[in-house]
Amino acid sequence: METIYTIAELQKKIISGKAAGKKVGLVPTMGALHSGHISLVKRCVNENDICVVSVFVNPTQFNDKDDLINYPRTPQEDKKLLENAGCTYVFMPSIEEMYPEPDTRIFNFGTLETVMEGGFRPGHFNGVAQIVSKLFYAVLPDCAYFGQKDFQQISIIREMVKQLGLQIEIKSCPIVREADGLAMSSRNRRLTPEQREKAPQIAQFLFKSLAFVPEKSIQETLEFVKTNLSSDSIFKLDYFEIVDGYTLQPVSDWKDSNDIVGCVAVYCGPIRLIDNIVYKQHAD
Repeated sequence: METIYTIAELQKKIISGKAAGKKVGLVPTMGALHSGHISLVKRCVNENDICVVSVFVNPTQFNDKDDLINYPRTPQEDKKLLENAGCTYVFMPSIEEMYPEPDTRIFNFGTLETVMEGGFRPGHFNGVAQIVSKLFYAVLPDCAYFGQKDFQQISIIREMVKQLGLQIEIKSCPIVREADGLAMSSRNRRLTPEQREKAPQIAQFLFKSLAFVPEKSIQETLEFVKTNLSSDSIFKLDYFEIVDGYTLQPVSDWKDSNDIVGCVAVYCGPIRLIDNIVYKQHAD
C-alpha cells in the first residue's frame, strides 16, 4: 500500500493502471475508520484491480464548526487498517490540496436535498457534492462505494453523477452494526460510557417498528419510534421520517411505494447519530 498526498501523484498512478487495463474502485472516507468502512474497502478490493481510499475531513460539509473541530482523526490507525484490508493507495490530501481556492459551485438537487438531513444541516449536501466530485475527478474510478447508513447521501451522489455525466457506478453497501445493534460510526467513539450504553436503543426501536408493517399505519409507526426516542432525556430527536426509498419524500401509506425506508437523526448527549431501516424493498 502506498500513501499519496497530491492529486498529481495519484493521477499518475491511476492513469498508469488504467492504461494496463486495470479497474479502479474508490472508497471516500473522512477517516477514524471502523469495521463499517473496512467492509466497504474489502468489497472494493474484491471487485477491482486498484482500490483507492481517500481519508479527508472535508470542511465544506460541516455546518457546525465545533463538529468539524471535534471530528476524530486517527491517520496512523487508519493506515494500518487499510493496509490489512488490501488497499492499493490511500489518498491523504491537505485542505490546500483539495481546495487551492474556494469552491463556489452550487449544486441543485431539488427535493432530494430539502428533506431530513438537508433540512437540519443547511449546505451539508452541497459540501458533500463538492468534495465527492473533486475526488471523482482526481481518481476517475469505475466504481465508488458508500455505506447505507448515509442513505440520503447516496441518493444525492447518484443524482450528482447523473448531472455531471460521469460514468461511475455507485455501489451502496449494507449498514455494519455493533453486536448490540448500534450502527457503526466514527462519532460513536465520542460517546460517554452512559451514552454508549443508551445509544443502541435507536436501532432497537427501528427494528421493533418493522413489526408494524403492514398492519399498523405509517402514522402509528412514526409515533411509536418518536415517542420511544423522546421518552429518555439523553436523546433529542431531530427527525424520524418514513420515506420513498428513491424520491426521499414522505409516504402516508405502505401501499404508496415498493421501496420504503425509515430514517432517523437523534442526538445522544451532544453527539448526533443517524440510522435507517428498510421497511419495504422492491425485489430486482
